[in-house]
Amino acid sequence: MTSDFSSGGDPRRSIDLMWRVQSGPRPGPKPRFTIDEIAAAAIAIADADGVAALSMRRVAERLGVAAMSLYTYVPSKAELIDLMLDTVFGELPFEGHASSWRARLAAVARENWRTYLRHPWLLQVATSRPPLGPNLVAKYDYELSVIDGIGLSDVEMDLVVQMVGDYVHGAARTAVAATLVAQRTGLTDEQWWEQAGPALEAVYQPERYPTATRVGAAAGAEFNAPTDPKRAFEFGLERLLDGVETLVSAKTARA
Repeated sequence: MTSDFSSGGDPRRSIDLMWRVQSGPRPGPKPRFTIDEIAAAAIAIADADGVAALSMRRVAERLGVAAMSLYTYVPSKAELIDLMLDTVFGELPFEGHASSWRARLAAVARENWRTYLRHPWLLQVATSRPPLGPNLVAKYDYELSVIDGIGLSDVEMDLVVQMVGDYVHGAARTAVAATLVAQRTGLTDEQWWEQAGPALEAVYQPERYPTATRVGAAAGAEFNAPTDPKRAFEFGLERLLDGVETLVSAKTARA
């Protein structure tokens, strides 16, 4: 999960594609595929093999057409990646039922976490310039709405949403990396420790690292693994929400 892929395409063409803008009637025969079907085929490839394996040729093969015919639907791979991102954002449920802003914001974080786990390739795509599609706009609007009216300024609301998003991205990267290393090595955490443990014991001196020895033993017994990404995610999320709650309380007190 170390490579970052950015569309780097023409933002105008991406926006037209994502918002389904078509200038004038389409020349030639009736389209064989919809944009949604093309996006779904591309997402399936990326889910299985990563975004590095994605190409217009592979998408065309999956759809059973020649690669050149795909360009009549999507200008290039750059715009295709933007389309894939916006399509995946559309999977998120833009609705909240919790009564408290904290519970709603936690739900947003957990849903984003689950989306990363369903589509690990999202972690490989740089989104410093996000695709400005309808689903991204809806996602941003909803995530802001769950903390609207709790006492934060508009800029603070934007920063809180960004902070939570950055936290989830980092936590999901750790979780996905743990899954990938098990798949690539063919070893479970238990099998890995069966190999690493005896070698470490031969050189390890507990008295030199007393705190690490004590805490590491407690964590290892608790997790039965080097780490527990899901538990770490939940622990960190609660501490993050504690911080937002402190900010809201302070602003309410001053008001």
